[in-house]
Amino acid sequence: MTTDPSFAIPAHPQRRFPHGSGVEYEGGTEFRLTPEGERATPELADTVVGILANGPYRYGDFHDLPMPLWLVRDEETTDVFRVAVRDGTVRLHVLPTTESDGLQRFFERLCGATGGQSWSVRRHVDGQ
Repeated sequence: MTTDPSFAIPAHPQRRFPHGSGVEYEGGTEFRLTPEGERATPELADTVVGILANGPYRYGDFHDLPMPLWLVRDEETTDVFRVAVRDGTVRLHVLPTTESDGLQRFFERLCGATGGQSWSVRRHVDGQ
């Protein structure tokens, strides 16, 4: 298992509310979690669904997108973030009020759900 990756958040996205078009986010941070051994996107999506279903999460998915995507709230930490599965990675998208604890706990549950498989964690910050 990967030991103590950092889920420090150097930049949160800013919300914008353009007239007549909902909400948009500018900037931000994304964590890309990649298993040591290659796993297909549908298999990773099933793993994420299992983690979310076992709690302590409240979540909803977006049905009409080309990739699995959920809006997630960790009921223990109260952190809200998005989880996407794309190209063999699980991606945690930071939202304006997301803190590191919720991301760290999701990662720990992911490691547990995959039998302690090693995962790499890469942080991507917009504009860097």
